[in-house]
Amino acid sequence: AGLAIYDTMQYVRPPVQTLCIGQAASAASLLLCAGKKGERFALPNARVMVHQPSAAFYGQAADIARHAQEIVKLKRRLNEIYARHTGQTVEAIEKMLDRDTYMTAEEAKNFGLLDQVMARHAEGETSA
Repeated sequence: AGLAIYDTMQYVRPPVQTLCIGQAASAASLLLCAGKKGERFALPNARVMVHQPSAAFYGQAADIARHAQEIVKLKRRLNEIYARHTGQTVEAIEKMLDRDTYMTAEEAKNFGLLDQVMARHAEGETSA
């Protein structure tokens, strides 16, 4: 479902803003970074978790081998998508996604997953 939402976000004409409230984990982190550049936000105490895809297989050895090939292809594709939207190299993405990696909103911003950590508006200030 995550890649179906991603494809739809890329297909539609209106720009898609993304906002992380609480936590964006796994596929949600991919969707967060896939928003329009400059319009990917997180609240100050939000967290982002990235990791490589995982799955469990059972059955005959040939079937398990095929499933393993497919998940390796999926991992490669996801790494390419993260690299495209973060500006990181595929190698840096592979390293970051090797295990579950949790980031603060500021760390996610520095890695390129989002553009701005939202701050409280000053008294009397309105958003445009």
